[in-house]
Amino acid sequence: MTIVVNGEATDLRPDASVRDLVAVLGLPDRGIAVAVDGEVVPRGRWDRLLCNDAQVEIVTAVQGG
Repeated sequence: MTIVVNGEATDLRPDASVRDLVAVLGLPDRGIAVAVDGEVVPRGRWDRLLCNDAQVEIVTAVQGG
């Protein structure tokens, strides 16, 4: 299936979850926020399955001033 992550098309296996996406992208499981189709998905719910054409936004926390 194909989803859109931060504006770029990304191919994933059909039964991929948010957690799978984070792993495929090589991102840490802390310090990031994930939204699917405009809804923030708490880390405890990253087993949520993604649908084809899902719009995913991933934001990384940055420290500094």
